[in-house]
Amino acid sequence: MSRPALEVADIFRGHGPAWRQAHAGHVSLDQLKVMSAIESCRTAALGGHVARCEDCAHTTIAYNSCRNRHCPKCQGAAARQWLADREADLLPVPYYHVVFTLPAAIADVAYQNKAVLYDLLFKVSAETMLTIAADPKHLGARIGITSVLHTWGSAMTHHPHVHMIVPGGGISPDGQRWVSCRPGFFLSVRVLSRLFRRLFLEKLVVAHQAGRLSFFGDHVQLADAQSFAAFLAPLRKLAWVVYAKRPFGGPEAVLAYLSRYAHRVAIANSRLIAFDQQGVTFKWKDYRVERSDRYKRMTLATFEFIRRFLIHVLPKGLHRIRHYGLFAKNACADNIVRARELLAASKPDAEPISTAADSTKPNCPCCGGRMIIIEVFERGATPRHQPTAPTSRIRIDTS
Repeated sequence: MSRPALEVADIFRGHGPAWRQAHAGHVSLDQLKVMSAIESCRTAALGGHVARCEDCAHTTIAYNSCRNRHCPKCQGAAARQWLADREADLLPVPYYHVVFTLPAAIADVAYQNKAVLYDLLFKVSAETMLTIAADPKHLGARIGITSVLHTWGSAMTHHPHVHMIVPGGGISPDGQRWVSCRPGFFLSVRVLSRLFRRLFLEKLVVAHQAGRLSFFGDHVQLADAQSFAAFLAPLRKLAWVVYAKRPFGGPEAVLAYLSRYAHRVAIANSRLIAFDQQGVTFKWKDYRVERSDRYKRMTLATFEFIRRFLIHVLPKGLHRIRHYGLFAKNACADNIVRARELLAASKPDAEPISTAADSTKPNCPCCGGRMIIIEVFERGATPRHQPTAPTSRIRIDTS
């Protein structure tokens, strides 16, 4: 795959050192590690290997990837392997896409308490779905959920929300039948919104009482219990956004969606347009505008672009993809088997979409022959063998 003309790494290498110096003491260790990883990704700093075609002797150099989950270049192979694993779990039923979004006021609190509130967003949204789905008035079944956390809007502003992919039905409480939802309708978003709001605010108060929240700047007064209660009061009447999209067209559409969303980072290199004295120009989508007019360009000062990218660095150890209900890891395999039995469906025999190995063993770009590794070089070392032409270097994922 060809390299984009402009990458986040180019911006970090060009202005990262100055940005770090200007913000010394105000940048977390995790953010510094992400910047360093992206700057070094697929460069000689991480080492790599030299490959040569067995047929025409065409030689290329491939540098190692950083494997950081925030790196725009490193998510492709991880996504393909993850999708191959998920493909085997697909059920022959319609799938639905549900999005839970935190109100702006709560998002501000989440910005200062990422680990606690992102975890709450995951757990409360899943509890909401499982509770309403189990209610006989709605579906009356145990459902499976795959949740993906996104913390950004299209312009890289802080906008935490969870995308859920859910089969259109579930297993009855007694485990004896598959309960399908109504065609084209899964669960009432109005009911989901109200329960989500109530549960989240209840658990947020508990977290505050337990001293798990920190407040800085304009929010420092929220450390006081009464001030925090007054802050939450208007949110109890506000409509919290829960959005259900139309069902997917089939398993292939589900996988196509997951391939775009599961391992997405704040901005893909493909969205970058220009990097000059004016700043960084990139494509973004204005969701307030309908149809083709929503696709626009935005230019940010370089330091502001870097700041916006780094606010989406997740706390160490926080998983951004989680599974609940029937898909919870401890019983997922058994539940999938039982669901297929109830649906009278056999396990799909299709080959995986791709594997990580596919992306690390390309054919020769000249003749299509088999490329073999003839040299491995360590971090910072210079390879003894050189590519057959300056333009023949390929950019592949060696993770």
